[in-house]
Amino acid sequence: MKNYLNPNMTDRLCEMSAQGLAHVGDAVFELMVRTYLVSEGTWDASKLHDKAVSYVSAGAQATAVKRILPLLSESEADIFKRGRNAHTRPAPKNSVGAEYHAATGLETLFGYLYLSGNISRLNELFEIVIGVK
Repeated sequence: MKNYLNPNMTDRLCEMSAQGLAHVGDAVFELMVRTYLVSEGTWDASKLHDKAVSYVSAGAQATAVKRILPLLSESEADIFKRGRNAHTRPAPKNSVGAEYHAATGLETLFGYLYLSGNISRLNELFEIVIGVK
């Protein structure tokens, strides 16, 4: 049986589209945010939702990108740019195009790190994103 929570798909990552990586990265980032919030003692459902949105919105993710971009390795920056520059659907009404593309780049990077099994780097960047480090 495959381990879907620890897939380590390094050998197949170059075949994946940026949209595929971002699709997984979106879910990984959301799960990390939700886990962080409950670990910090936020348990009320409406507060959880509101706080989660403050981290996962395109604007918040675009701001987070500014914090981590200087810290990325060359290969991580390339993955981010691949996602940022990917042809995606039009940005949602509540976000600016540049924010949406930056958020897609962040999600692509998180998807790549997760699928490659680089969980320590994923956690390191996540802590910077949420302001723990």
